[in-house]
Amino acid sequence: MKSIKSIRRGERLTILILVLFFIGMGILVFKVVMESRFYISHSNSVTLGKVYDRNEDVLFDPDASKETYDDSYFMDVGNLIGDDSGQMTNTLVSENIEQLQNYSLIFGAVPHGKTAIYTTLDHEANRTVYNKFGSKDGTAIAYNYKTGEILVCVSKPSVNILDNYENIAELPEGSLICKAFYETAPGSTQKVATTAAGLEALGTEGLMEKSYNCSGTFTTKYGQKIRCHELNGHGTQNVIQAFENSCNPFYAQLVRDLPLNSIIATYRRMGIAVNDDAVTKIDIDGISAFSASTKLTDTEDFDTMWSCMGQSEALASPCQMMMWESAIANGTGKVTEPYLIDHITNVTGMVTASGKTTYSDSIFTSDIASQVKEIMIQNGQDRYNSIIGYPVGVKSGTAQVQDGKSENSLLVGFVDDLSFPIAFCVVIEDRVSGELSTSELVSTMLYALDS
Repeated sequence: MKSIKSIRRGERLTILILVLFFIGMGILVFKVVMESRFYISHSNSVTLGKVYDRNEDVLFDPDASKETYDDSYFMDVGNLIGDDSGQMTNTLVSENIEQLQNYSLIFGAVPHGKTAIYTTLDHEANRTVYNKFGSKDGTAIAYNYKTGEILVCVSKPSVNILDNYENIAELPEGSLICKAFYETAPGSTQKVATTAAGLEALGTEGLMEKSYNCSGTFTTKYGQKIRCHELNGHGTQNVIQAFENSCNPFYAQLVRDLPLNSIIATYRRMGIAVNDDAVTKIDIDGISAFSASTKLTDTEDFDTMWSCMGQSEALASPCQMMMWESAIANGTGKVTEPYLIDHITNVTGMVTASGKTTYSDSIFTSDIASQVKEIMIQNGQDRYNSIIGYPVGVKSGTAQVQDGKSENSLLVGFVDDLSFPIAFCVVIEDRVSGELSTSELVSTMLYALDS
């Protein structure tokens, strides 16, 4: 009997060993399949595929040189698409390098494989916008607010990857990052969010009935001064007029009359980290875009009022500012999530991944989205349509940066035409009156996309 029991124990032990062996083999095979692309992509013998725009213009070529491309060919996408040099991170190539290697488990290394990334960008429009900046620095980003396809993404100063970083020490600050994905002071474009918060707290009728006087300066109960850009003031205004005039005293008084918790709730639904909230990042095909943040503590205090007007502690990335516009333009209150990769092909040319349209949870109700949309369209009709050349809903902003030593000019908005559904955010740094304006830049961008 003991020998039979011993045999059975031996059989069970053998079966257990075999089970563990096959599980181990399964894990090993899985790791080989899943991780081979990583190790191959970091080997010295790897060959990489190209990156293309939506019209199959080349945006990245591992063999690019000044003999094969015009000297400025890649300038407009230098810090967005990047290259495989390792000098830049948070670019399309650096974050998707594994998807570009010409290798498969079946065929091994394929030097002339058809691996490629096809983006949603319009290279010609991108270059047009980049050139329009002229001597000014800044960023411009635009996408289809129905589908989420990023069409234009420019950041100046940029880097010419054809220079092989020989002059890296001489590059201006900011050349190696795409500013569309990094935080900046939103200025009065933040009044879009604050208007939505007013609608949330007071309702449409309640907000529309509100009127405040602007004499040029508003004094808080703590004796702090909030000044208007119109030194003599705007007089008595409603929210539509104040939005159009970008009147700081009006919005200071509006914030004072709103429940703090209500403003915070609206901001948080929009993805703005408030006070001690953790600041997250938005993933766009591997590229990280920084989420907005601010501090709101007392609606009677200057800093909270000023933050609700896009200054003080308020920060947001131009990409996220553009995304909020989609929730308004669509009238749904849901953000259309942006994407940059249309599709990816492997060494045989087979499509292995494709971009798709997705939406966020509601950041505000469809009624509030529609009301904000009407206010923005009214502003567009009164101030911008004739300049930009398209029916738009917009909000401008002036942001003090570098401790008030400089000002950036911003414009966020959307085209009010479902056959040309473009949402955008542009930033011109160190604005100077009489030079390039944000409306001129947006006009150039829209005409380039529409041609």
